[in-house]
Amino acid sequence: MGGEATMNRVVRGSDGREWTIRANLEWSNPIVVDEFEHDVNGGSTPAIVVGAALAALVVVFIAWTPAEVIIPTWLIAVIVLAILFFPIRWVLHRPWTLTASTPGDADENPPETWVGVVRGFIEVRTEVSQVARHIELYAEPDMNGRLQPTE
Repeated sequence: MGGEATMNRVVRGSDGREWTIRANLEWSNPIVVDEFEHDVNGGSTPAIVVGAALAALVVVFIAWTPAEVIIPTWLIAVIVLAILFFPIRWVLHRPWTLTASTPGDADENPPETWVGVVRGFIEVRTEVSQVARHIELYAEPDMNGRLQPTE
C-alpha cells in the first residue's frame, strides 16, 4: 500500500512544555472499547465478491451492446463513478490514531502521552487543530475530548 500517511505538529503549551501531535493513518481497524461490537466483520471477502460481480455486470453490459448503439460519455462516467465510490469512501473514512506527547521537563512536569482514534481525513485535521489550541491555552489536551492519557 505504499508509505504510511502521517501528520505531525509541534505545539508549545501554556506552561512552556513542547508537545508533539501525530496522526497516523491505520490500514487495519484498531480495537476501541466503545466500538468493539462493530469491529468484528467478514474481512475483505464480501468486498471482493461484490466488486467482481459489479465488474462482471459491466463486462456483460459492454459485450451485449449492439454495435449500432452509441453509448454516451456521461453514462460511462456514471459507471466509473459508481465503481469507484465505495473504494474512495473506504479510504477517506479510515481510522487515524492521534497521539499527543511531551517529554516533560526536569523540573516538575513528567512526560505525558495522550492517545485517541478519529475516523476520516477532515475529522482528523479538525481534531489536531482543536488539540493544539487546547494545549496552547490549558497546557494539556482536553480531558473530555477524544484523546485520553495513557500510562
